[in-house]
Amino acid sequence: MRLRKEMIEYIARQITANLVDKGLVALSVPAEKLAAELRRLITEDLLVEDRLNEEVKAILRAHAAEMDRHNVDYARMFAMVKRQLIKERGLIL
Repeated sequence: MRLRKEMIEYIARQITANLVDKGLVALSVPAEKLAAELRRLITEDLLVEDRLNEEVKAILRAHAAEMDRHNVDYARMFAMVKRQLIKERGLIL
C-alpha cells in the first residue's frame, strides 16, 4: 500500500471534518464512525492496486521462461499487462 496507516487516518479525519464544517453532511452517527468508514474505504481502494500488482506478477512468473527466451523487458511487460487488466476490468487507479 502506498500510504501508511497514519496518513490514511489523517485523511479520513480531514475529510470528515471538512464535510461537517462545510455543512455538506448531517451526521446521524458520531463523526468517528464516519471517519472509520472512510478509513476502511480508502484502505480498500488502495488494496485494489496492490492485488492487481500481485496478479500481474503471478501472470509474468507463469510466462517467465517464454519472456526470457524472447528477451522481453520485465518492466515493460508488467506495465502492458497491468494496463490491459485495468482496461478489461474498468478500474480507476
